[in-house]
Amino acid sequence: MKKQNNSRRNFIKTTALSSVSVSIGLASAGAFLESCNSSKKISGNFDKTGFNQQALPYSFDALEDVVDAKTMEIHYSKHAASYSKSLKEAIAAEAPQAKSVEEVLANISKYSSKMRNNAGGHYNHELFWKCMRAKKSNNSPSGKVLTAIENTFNSFDSLKKQMSDAGAQRFGSGWAWLYIDNYKTLKIGSTPNQDNPLMNISDIKGFPLLGIDVWEHAYYLKYQNKRAEYIANWWNVVNWDYVQQRYESFI
Repeated sequence: MKKQNNSRRNFIKTTALSSVSVSIGLASAGAFLESCNSSKKISGNFDKTGFNQQALPYSFDALEDVVDAKTMEIHYSKHAASYSKSLKEAIAAEAPQAKSVEEVLANISKYSSKMRNNAGGHYNHELFWKCMRAKKSNNSPSGKVLTAIENTFNSFDSLKKQMSDAGAQRFGSGWAWLYIDNYKTLKIGSTPNQDNPLMNISDIKGFPLLGIDVWEHAYYLKYQNKRAEYIANWWNVVNWDYVQQRYESFI
């Protein structure tokens, strides 16, 4: 009888411990999934993007001879300006409570194609302008972002090749991206049209660090159909200081 009672007590004790273990396991899994799905992590701690077009941070001719002045003028004052204008119309009609473009992009599946195209177009271009600066010789990253690039891609040259290929091989219009995912890992990918990694419908998801615009209007006046040549020259005007700031805001 005593042996039977001991067995019963052991059974109850074992069952209780198993229940606690399962509960802890479920709680840990829940916390993990919550952290992976956190919109705060996806957005980083960088300043959120408003709906108005910001002033170009340099003159139209500042990126010569990589990007010609006429292309910059048309790109900024016509194409990008139209995204901001149409986005504000879509916001007024569909999401008047929205505070930032990032908030809209994170839930873009809820909105119209007008919102998707113009929220993406506005965000992408506001980022694109800041990711460039006047041409520098031997332009390359440094600091923590260089260390991350070398750890992930083995070398800066390898990153350039992979990202250049992503842009050159994008069928039709779109973007190539260097982005960081929720595991704080650098990734390279591309998106069609004005999609980007912040969109909840995107095949690639993360916080964009650097984007190459491979729409023809970004390069056609100077390069015609030579997209690969445009991309190769574009690396000379990348603002690596800004990319570094974005990287450090996330990690």
